[in-house]
Amino acid sequence: MILVTTNVELEDTMDLSQDIKELNETINRESAFIESLFSEIGKRLVGQRYMVERLLIGLLCNGHVLLEGVPGLAKTLTVRTLSNIISTGFQRIQFTPDLLPADLIGTLIYNQNTGEFTTKKGPIFSNIILADEINRAPAKVQSALLEAMQERQVTIGSNTYQLDEPFLVLATQNPIEQEGTYPLPEAQVDRFMLKIIIGYPSRREETEIMRRMSKDTEIPVNPVITTDDIKKARDLVDRIYMDEKVENYIIDIVMATRTPGEYKLEDLKNLIEYGASPRASIFLSRAAKAHAFIRRRGFTTPEDVRAICPDVLRHRIIVSYEAEAEDITPDDVIKKILDQIEVP
Repeated sequence: MILVTTNVELEDTMDLSQDIKELNETINRESAFIESLFSEIGKRLVGQRYMVERLLIGLLCNGHVLLEGVPGLAKTLTVRTLSNIISTGFQRIQFTPDLLPADLIGTLIYNQNTGEFTTKKGPIFSNIILADEINRAPAKVQSALLEAMQERQVTIGSNTYQLDEPFLVLATQNPIEQEGTYPLPEAQVDRFMLKIIIGYPSRREETEIMRRMSKDTEIPVNPVITTDDIKKARDLVDRIYMDEKVENYIIDIVMATRTPGEYKLEDLKNLIEYGASPRASIFLSRAAKAHAFIRRRGFTTPEDVRAICPDVLRHRIIVSYEAEAEDITPDDVIKKILDQIEVP
Protein backbone atom coordinates (compact mmCIF):
# COMPACT_ATOMS: atom_id res chain seq x y z
CA MET A 1 0.00 0.00 0.00
CA ILE A 2 2.83 2.38 0.84
CA LEU A 3 4.57 1.43 -2.41
CA VAL A 4 1.47 2.33 -4.46
CA THR A 5 1.14 5.71 -2.77
CA THR A 6 4.82 6.43 -3.36
CA ASN A 7 4.49 5.56 -7.05
CA VAL A 8 1.47 7.83 -7.44
CA GLU A 9 3.30 10.68 -5.75
CA LEU A 10 6.31 10.08 -7.98
CA GLU A 11 4.16 10.19 -11.11
CA ASP A 12 2.51 13.43 -9.92
CA THR A 13 5.96 14.96 -9.29
CA MET A 14 7.16 13.93 -12.75
CA ASP A 15 4.01 15.37 -14.37
CA LEU A 16 4.47 18.62 -12.45
CA SER A 17 8.13 18.87 -13.47
CA GLN A 18 7.17 18.31 -17.10
CA ASP A 19 4.44 20.98 -16.89
CA ILE A 20 6.86 23.50 -15.37
CA LYS A 21 9.46 22.67 -18.02
CA GLU A 22 6.95 23.28 -20.81
CA LEU A 23 5.76 26.49 -19.13
CA ASN A 24 9.37 27.67 -18.82
CA GLU A 25 9.88 27.17 -22.54
CA THR A 26 6.65 29.01 -23.36
CA ILE A 27 7.49 31.94 -21.09
CA ASN A 28 11.05 32.13 -22.38
CA ARG A 29 9.62 32.45 -25.88
CA GLU A 30 6.69 34.79 -25.14
CA SER A 31 8.63 37.13 -22.81
CA ALA A 32 11.14 38.10 -25.50
CA PHE A 33 9.52 41.56 -25.66
CA ILE A 34 10.82 42.35 -22.14
CA GLU A 35 14.34 43.12 -23.31
CA SER A 36 13.03 45.11 -26.29
CA LEU A 37 10.91 47.15 -23.90
CA PHE A 38 13.85 47.93 -21.59
CA SER A 39 15.98 48.75 -24.60
CA GLU A 40 13.47 51.29 -25.94
CA ILE A 41 12.91 52.88 -22.54
CA GLY A 42 16.68 53.09 -22.11
CA LYS A 43 16.84 55.47 -25.08
CA ARG A 44 15.18 58.17 -22.97
CA LEU A 45 15.82 57.04 -19.41
CA VAL A 46 19.12 56.64 -17.64
CA GLY A 47 19.06 53.98 -14.92
CA GLN A 48 15.72 53.63 -13.05
CA ARG A 49 15.43 49.95 -14.02
CA TYR A 50 13.87 49.30 -10.60
CA MET A 51 11.06 51.78 -11.33
CA VAL A 52 10.51 50.46 -14.87
CA GLU A 53 10.36 46.85 -13.60
CA ARG A 54 7.71 47.76 -11.03
CA LEU A 55 5.63 49.60 -13.63
CA LEU A 56 5.85 46.53 -15.85
CA ILE A 57 4.78 44.30 -12.94
CA GLY A 58 1.72 46.52 -12.46
CA LEU A 59 0.96 46.22 -16.18
CA LEU A 60 1.31 42.42 -16.15
CA CYS A 61 -0.85 42.06 -13.02
CA ASN A 62 -3.53 44.58 -14.00
CA GLY A 63 -2.64 46.55 -10.87
CA HIS A 64 -2.29 50.28 -10.32
CA VAL A 65 1.03 51.81 -9.26
CA LEU A 66 1.84 54.81 -7.07
CA LEU A 67 5.23 56.49 -7.53
CA GLU A 68 6.54 58.79 -4.82
CA GLY A 69 9.52 61.08 -5.11
CA VAL A 70 10.55 64.71 -5.20
CA PRO A 71 9.96 66.63 -8.45
CA GLY A 72 12.44 66.13 -11.29
CA LEU A 73 13.16 62.41 -10.95
CA ALA A 74 11.63 61.47 -14.35
CA LYS A 75 8.45 59.90 -12.93
CA THR A 76 6.23 61.54 -15.54
CA LEU A 77 8.74 60.92 -18.34
CA THR A 78 8.91 57.22 -17.46
CA VAL A 79 5.14 56.74 -17.56
CA ARG A 80 4.80 58.72 -20.79
CA THR A 81 7.62 56.71 -22.40
CA LEU A 82 5.99 53.45 -21.32
CA SER A 83 2.75 54.51 -22.98
CA ASN A 84 4.66 55.37 -26.19
CA ILE A 85 6.14 51.88 -26.27
CA ILE A 86 2.71 50.26 -25.94
CA SER A 87 0.26 50.74 -28.80
CA THR A 88 -2.58 51.88 -26.58
CA GLY A 89 -4.45 54.97 -25.34
CA PHE A 90 -2.82 57.40 -22.92
CA GLN A 91 -4.10 60.38 -20.92
CA ARG A 92 -2.21 62.65 -18.56
CA ILE A 93 -4.26 64.33 -15.84
CA GLN A 94 -2.59 67.09 -13.85
CA PHE A 95 -4.06 67.13 -10.35
CA THR A 96 -4.42 70.61 -8.87
CA PRO A 97 -6.21 72.04 -5.80
CA ASP A 98 -9.08 73.37 -7.96
CA LEU A 99 -9.70 70.13 -9.90
CA LEU A 100 -13.28 68.81 -9.76
CA PRO A 101 -14.49 65.18 -9.98
CA ALA A 102 -16.29 66.07 -13.24
CA ASP A 103 -12.94 67.13 -14.72
CA LEU A 104 -11.81 63.56 -14.16
CA ILE A 105 -14.71 61.25 -14.99
CA GLY A 106 -16.93 63.51 -17.12
CA THR A 107 -20.37 65.04 -16.69
CA LEU A 108 -23.86 65.51 -18.17
CA ILE A 109 -24.35 68.51 -20.46
CA TYR A 110 -27.80 69.96 -21.14
CA ASN A 111 -28.62 70.56 -24.81
CA GLN A 112 -31.07 73.48 -25.11
CA ASN A 113 -32.04 72.56 -28.66
CA THR A 114 -33.14 69.02 -27.87
CA GLY A 115 -33.97 69.47 -24.19
CA GLU A 116 -31.91 66.39 -23.36
CA PHE A 117 -28.76 65.67 -21.40
CA THR A 118 -25.77 64.22 -23.21
CA THR A 119 -22.77 62.56 -21.61
CA LYS A 120 -19.34 64.08 -22.00
CA LYS A 121 -16.76 61.53 -20.97
CA GLY A 122 -13.69 62.69 -19.08
CA PRO A 123 -10.01 61.82 -19.59
CA ILE A 124 -10.36 58.75 -17.36
CA PHE A 125 -11.72 56.94 -20.44
CA SER A 126 -8.38 55.73 -21.76
CA ASN A 127 -6.01 52.80 -21.20
CA ILE A 128 -3.02 54.20 -19.34
CA ILE A 129 -3.84 57.11 -17.03
CA LEU A 130 -1.05 59.24 -15.64
CA ALA A 131 -2.44 60.88 -12.51
CA ASP A 132 0.29 63.47 -12.09
CA GLU A 133 0.88 64.83 -8.57
CA ILE A 134 -2.26 63.09 -7.34
CA ASN A 135 -1.85 64.37 -3.78
CA ARG A 136 -2.13 68.02 -4.82
CA ALA A 137 -5.89 67.62 -5.30
CA PRO A 138 -8.40 67.52 -2.40
CA ALA A 139 -9.83 64.26 -1.08
CA LYS A 140 -13.11 64.38 -3.04
CA VAL A 141 -11.21 64.37 -6.34
CA GLN A 142 -8.87 61.62 -5.19
CA SER A 143 -11.90 59.57 -4.16
CA ALA A 144 -13.44 59.99 -7.61
CA LEU A 145 -10.78 57.58 -8.83
CA LEU A 146 -11.89 54.79 -6.47
CA GLU A 147 -14.70 53.31 -8.59
CA ALA A 148 -12.62 53.47 -11.75
CA MET A 149 -9.60 51.84 -10.11
CA GLN A 150 -11.47 49.08 -8.30
CA GLU A 151 -14.45 48.32 -10.53
CA ARG A 152 -13.03 49.36 -13.91
CA GLN A 153 -16.18 51.38 -14.48
CA VAL A 154 -17.41 54.98 -14.13
CA THR A 155 -20.87 56.22 -13.20
CA ILE A 156 -22.04 59.51 -14.75
CA GLY A 157 -25.57 60.49 -13.74
CA SER A 158 -27.66 57.31 -13.84
CA ASN A 159 -25.49 55.54 -16.42
CA THR A 160 -22.51 53.27 -15.76
CA TYR A 161 -19.77 52.92 -18.37
CA GLN A 162 -17.20 50.13 -18.52
CA LEU A 163 -13.59 51.17 -19.05
CA ASP A 164 -11.54 49.60 -21.82
CA GLU A 165 -8.84 47.03 -21.08
CA PRO A 166 -6.07 47.39 -20.31
CA PHE A 167 -6.88 50.11 -17.77
CA LEU A 168 -4.02 51.17 -15.56
CA VAL A 169 -3.63 54.16 -13.24
CA LEU A 170 -0.01 55.19 -12.78
CA ALA A 171 -0.04 57.97 -10.21
CA THR A 172 2.82 60.19 -9.09
CA GLN A 173 2.93 62.03 -5.80
CA ASN A 174 5.32 64.33 -4.00
CA PRO A 175 6.35 63.57 -0.40
CA ILE A 176 3.57 64.77 1.91
CA GLU A 177 5.98 67.10 3.71
CA GLN A 178 6.06 69.32 0.63
CA GLU A 179 3.98 72.49 0.33
CA GLY A 180 0.44 72.14 -1.05
CA THR A 181 0.04 68.36 -0.70
CA TYR A 182 -2.83 66.34 0.78
CA PRO A 183 -2.40 62.83 2.20
CA LEU A 184 -4.25 60.20 0.16
CA PRO A 185 -7.19 58.45 1.91
CA GLU A 186 -6.27 54.99 3.23
CA ALA A 187 -9.02 53.38 1.11
CA GLN A 188 -7.52 54.79 -2.06
CA VAL A 189 -3.91 54.02 -1.18
CA ASP A 190 -4.90 50.37 -0.64
CA ARG A 191 -6.22 50.23 -4.22
CA PHE A 192 -2.69 50.69 -5.53
CA MET A 193 -0.96 47.37 -6.01
CA LEU A 194 2.52 48.86 -5.57
CA LYS A 195 3.98 51.98 -4.03
CA ILE A 196 7.42 52.79 -5.41
CA ILE A 197 9.85 55.17 -3.70
CA ILE A 198 12.04 56.94 -6.26
CA GLY A 199 15.49 58.07 -5.18
CA TYR A 200 18.13 60.35 -6.69
CA PRO A 201 20.39 59.03 -9.49
CA SER A 202 24.07 58.28 -8.93
CA ARG A 203 26.79 60.72 -10.01
CA ARG A 204 27.52 58.69 -13.15
CA GLU A 205 23.82 58.50 -14.05
CA GLU A 206 23.33 62.21 -13.46
CA THR A 207 26.23 63.02 -15.77
CA GLU A 208 24.66 60.90 -18.52
CA ILE A 209 21.23 62.50 -17.89
CA MET A 210 22.74 65.97 -18.22
CA ARG A 211 24.44 65.09 -21.51
CA ARG A 212 21.43 63.34 -22.98
CA MET A 213 18.76 65.83 -21.94
CA SER A 214 20.65 69.04 -22.66
CA LYS A 215 19.40 68.86 -26.26
CA ASP A 216 16.10 70.53 -27.13
CA THR A 217 14.71 67.60 -29.16
CA GLU A 218 12.86 64.66 -27.60
CA ILE A 219 14.42 61.25 -28.16
CA PRO A 220 11.99 59.09 -30.21
CA VAL A 221 10.97 55.58 -29.13
CA ASN A 222 9.19 52.85 -31.07
CA PRO A 223 6.16 50.78 -30.01
CA VAL A 224 7.25 47.21 -29.26
CA ILE A 225 4.12 45.62 -27.76
CA THR A 226 0.37 45.77 -28.32
CA THR A 227 -2.62 45.29 -26.03
CA ASP A 228 -2.92 41.72 -27.34
CA ASP A 229 0.66 41.05 -26.21
CA ILE A 230 -0.23 42.37 -22.75
CA LYS A 231 -3.31 40.15 -22.49
CA LYS A 232 -1.31 37.10 -23.59
CA ALA A 233 1.44 37.91 -21.07
CA ARG A 234 -1.14 38.31 -18.29
CA ASP A 235 -2.53 34.85 -19.05
CA LEU A 236 0.98 33.40 -18.78
CA VAL A 237 1.63 35.20 -15.49
CA ASP A 238 -1.53 33.61 -14.06
CA ARG A 239 -0.20 30.17 -15.04
CA ILE A 240 3.19 30.56 -13.34
CA TYR A 241 3.68 27.86 -10.72
CA MET A 242 3.84 28.79 -7.04
CA ASP A 243 4.75 26.07 -4.58
CA GLU A 244 2.75 25.69 -1.38
CA LYS A 245 5.86 26.55 0.66
CA VAL A 246 6.13 29.91 -1.13
CA GLU A 247 2.40 30.53 -0.53
CA ASN A 248 2.89 29.83 3.19
CA TYR A 249 5.89 32.18 3.19
CA ILE A 250 3.68 34.99 1.83
CA ILE A 251 1.00 34.30 4.45
CA ASP A 252 3.60 34.30 7.25
CA ILE A 253 4.93 37.69 6.13
CA VAL A 254 1.47 39.27 5.97
CA MET A 255 0.32 37.71 9.24
CA ALA A 256 3.47 38.96 10.96
CA THR A 257 2.34 42.54 10.25
CA ARG A 258 -0.87 41.85 12.22
CA THR A 259 0.32 39.60 15.05
CA PRO A 260 4.10 40.12 15.29
CA GLY A 261 4.24 38.46 18.72
CA GLU A 262 3.40 35.07 17.20
CA TYR A 263 6.51 35.33 15.02
CA LYS A 264 8.93 36.33 17.81
CA LEU A 265 8.74 39.98 16.80
CA GLU A 266 7.63 41.37 20.17
CA ASP A 267 9.54 44.61 19.55
CA LEU A 268 7.14 45.40 16.67
CA LYS A 269 3.95 45.13 18.76
CA ASN A 270 3.93 48.79 19.73
CA LEU A 271 5.24 49.99 16.38
CA ILE A 272 2.42 48.73 14.13
CA GLU A 273 -0.99 50.40 14.42
CA TYR A 274 -2.62 48.42 11.59
CA GLY A 275 -1.22 45.48 9.68
CA ALA A 276 -1.62 44.64 6.00
CA SER A 277 -5.03 43.65 4.63
CA PRO A 278 -5.80 40.39 2.73
CA ARG A 279 -5.36 42.42 -0.45
CA ALA A 280 -1.63 42.40 0.41
CA SER A 281 -1.49 38.59 0.21
CA ILE A 282 -3.24 38.61 -3.16
CA PHE A 283 -1.04 41.32 -4.65
CA LEU A 284 2.16 39.84 -3.20
CA SER A 285 1.37 36.51 -4.83
CA ARG A 286 0.54 38.07 -8.20
CA ALA A 287 3.51 40.44 -8.13
CA ALA A 288 5.91 37.58 -7.31
CA LYS A 289 4.64 35.70 -10.38
CA ALA A 290 5.14 38.77 -12.58
CA HIS A 291 8.64 39.21 -11.12
CA ALA A 292 9.40 35.61 -12.16
CA PHE A 293 7.95 36.27 -15.63
CA ILE A 294 10.26 39.26 -16.15
CA ARG A 295 13.14 36.93 -15.31
CA ARG A 296 11.69 34.47 -17.83
CA ARG A 297 10.85 31.70 -15.36
CA GLY A 298 7.74 29.56 -15.09
CA PHE A 299 7.93 29.23 -11.30
CA THR A 300 8.28 31.57 -8.33
CA THR A 301 10.95 31.51 -5.63
CA PRO A 302 11.14 33.12 -2.17
CA GLU A 303 13.51 35.68 -3.70
CA ASP A 304 10.71 36.88 -5.99
CA VAL A 305 8.59 37.46 -2.88
CA ARG A 306 11.38 39.24 -0.98
CA ALA A 307 12.22 41.48 -3.95
CA ILE A 308 8.69 42.79 -4.40
CA CYS A 309 7.56 42.69 -0.74
CA PRO A 310 8.43 46.31 0.28
CA ASP A 311 6.59 47.74 -2.75
CA VAL A 312 3.43 45.78 -1.90
CA LEU A 313 3.43 46.33 1.87
CA ARG A 314 4.89 49.79 2.58
CA HIS A 315 1.57 51.62 2.01
CA ARG A 316 -0.50 48.95 3.78
CA ILE A 317 1.28 49.04 7.13
CA ILE A 318 0.26 51.94 9.38
CA VAL A 319 2.91 52.58 12.01
CA SER A 320 2.06 53.91 15.47
CA TYR A 321 2.84 57.31 16.94
CA GLU A 322 5.59 55.63 18.94
CA ALA A 323 7.22 54.43 15.72
CA GLU A 324 6.94 57.89 14.16
CA ALA A 325 8.53 59.42 17.24
CA GLU A 326 11.47 57.05 16.82
CA ASP A 327 11.64 57.71 13.04
CA ILE A 328 10.74 54.09 12.26
CA THR A 329 9.15 53.74 8.82
CA PRO A 330 7.04 50.93 7.31
CA ASP A 331 10.14 49.93 5.31
CA ASP A 332 12.04 49.42 8.59
CA VAL A 333 9.21 47.21 9.86
CA ILE A 334 9.17 45.17 6.64
CA LYS A 335 12.95 44.63 6.84
CA LYS A 336 12.67 43.29 10.38
CA ILE A 337 9.89 40.92 9.34
CA LEU A 338 11.82 39.63 6.33
CA ASP A 339 14.90 39.11 8.50
CA GLN A 340 12.89 37.12 11.05
CA ILE A 341 10.57 34.95 8.94
CA GLU A 342 12.26 31.71 7.91
CA VAL A 343 12.83 31.45 4.15
CA PRO A 344 11.60 28.11 2.76
